[in-house]
Amino acid sequence: MNANVTAFATAAEATQRANEERVLTPRFYTTDIAALERINLSSVQDEWRQMLREFAADANEDHFVRPAGFTDEIHAMSPELREEFLDFLVSSVTAEYSGCVLYQEIAGKVEHPEIRELMRLMARDEARHAGFINRSLKDFGTPVDLGRLKRDKKYTFFRPKFIYYATYLSEKIGYARYITIFRQFERHPEKRFHPIFRWFERWCNDEYRHGEAFALIMRADPKLLRGVNRLWIRFFLLAVFATMYVRDHMRPGLHEAMGFDVDDYDFKVLRITSQISRQVFPFTLDLDDPRFKRGLEKLYALAAANETARERGGIWNGLRRIGIAARAAAVFARLYVLPVRPNELPARVLAAPSW
Repeated sequence: MNANVTAFATAAEATQRANEERVLTPRFYTTDIAALERINLSSVQDEWRQMLREFAADANEDHFVRPAGFTDEIHAMSPELREEFLDFLVSSVTAEYSGCVLYQEIAGKVEHPEIRELMRLMARDEARHAGFINRSLKDFGTPVDLGRLKRDKKYTFFRPKFIYYATYLSEKIGYARYITIFRQFERHPEKRFHPIFRWFERWCNDEYRHGEAFALIMRADPKLLRGVNRLWIRFFLLAVFATMYVRDHMRPGLHEAMGFDVDDYDFKVLRITSQISRQVFPFTLDLDDPRFKRGLEKLYALAAANETARERGGIWNGLRRIGIAARAAAVFARLYVLPVRPNELPARVLAAPSW
């Protein structure tokens, strides 16, 4: 059993897991609505209108419907795989519902008509995603109480530009993860142990489109990509990439069951996300620098040690966690100052690639 994944067997335990505040768990956010009123989209108006038409066309309106016999495709899982898969689903439903809650809040408060319409449509998509995942959790008797989660989970305030950077990357990395998993099961259908993976191809188009919306917002205000904001972009690139790497390595059995070497899978996803991010960011991280991978490995080892100390509890382990956090911050700082690869922005936001 993976000591870094907390077991749960009931809906109450799954909801408690989703409500936990740890370094690697998805968070709920709120932001400065007044600042969103000042967004000027005039320089990207043609692309913006085209994007909204695609949202309104709702190509996935009929997609998140479970057919009869859905549960018949669920294969037997070892206790270890079941534990890691449920942990993956709870983390995923929390992340999807986090987006839904944020977008609903903005849509309900902002007066800017174009931002309000965008947020309404993205909240629609995220609600479908969260609901679809939660129905699969219900099959195992472990659905998350989303109403309770919305009421009880701690909210973190992020300035709008931090929302843009973090959410853009989260949506694009979600696209890269989903399409990579879907293509793997296209090649090896015998490894598909749960039917939810069959939905990932069209699902990832929602993720890509959501990221594209934030790319347009950033391109509409070039100062978001210059000056001191380049430091913030570097921070969020590293934070999102490192979080994915560490979180995935906490679930080795899940990736093995899918037929992946977890290192190969993660770096494929990071390369896809880096290639996509060239549509808006002025540089990408150098994924080929051997110091980058070594730093990620150290962050994973420290995260695993932190989880072990947290589980054991007590004063001594509390002090150990402080030391581990300091060491992790030092590793992150060394990764942060590694050279990056400059990027010249394309004239327009890129269309979704095929992988």
